[in-house]
Amino acid sequence: MIERDATTGALVLFSGGQDSATCLAWALDRYETVETIGFDYGQRHRVELECREGIRERLARDFPAWAGRLGDDHLIDLSVLGSISDTAMTREIEIETAASGLPNTFVPGRNLMFMTIAAAVAYRRGLRVLVGGMCETDFSGYPDCRDDTMKALQVTLNLGMASRQIIETPLMWLDKADTWRLADSIGGQALVELIRVETHTCYVGERAELHDWGFGCGECPACRLRKRGYEAYLTGEKVTQPA
Repeated sequence: MIERDATTGALVLFSGGQDSATCLAWALDRYETVETIGFDYGQRHRVELECREGIRERLARDFPAWAGRLGDDHLIDLSVLGSISDTAMTREIEIETAASGLPNTFVPGRNLMFMTIAAAVAYRRGLRVLVGGMCETDFSGYPDCRDDTMKALQVTLNLGMASRQIIETPLMWLDKADTWRLADSIGGQALVELIRVETHTCYVGERAELHDWGFGCGECPACRLRKRGYEAYLTGEKVTQPA
């Protein structure tokens, strides 16, 4: 049984995807006050933003104990980030490896901006904990998803705002199969099914066909990772990154 913190509120970076929805459930299971924040930065898969409200409604409806804890949602216009980003996440270009060695789905500064703005909103709202779905176990090498980055950013934010905010990243050391298992451990098959059907991960925004693992094109890196993770979750195996 988790001992809930009735005095500390949390703000969850909530995109509408699998990872952030799992983090939202994780926070609702721990804190008495949980708000959400999302960012519209001109992402190619903007359909994820359209999933957010439905997920929030389902979480409150299907898990009544969480309904009273789920607070306000904040959607922030970060179109400036899209305007200065020439990436496969913000342009209709083919997903490939860039000259830097990183996939061209990497949006430089994205998580740094997300967390900084979230910290400012949390400061104003009196919320001490920031929750993000960053992970360096199953990821594409994004430097702003690393544990060291989040730890350094926490120090910087607290110095810059004379605060004592905490950045929580519950998925940091989990592979995608373990992320599905975490959802199962929090809310059982009801939560797994909600995440499977209601969330969106596909980089190209494909939401026409519902697969066993959820909606998506099935070919982009996000879909392949989500599919492998779901299959490994069902079989009890670990996910290994492809060569």
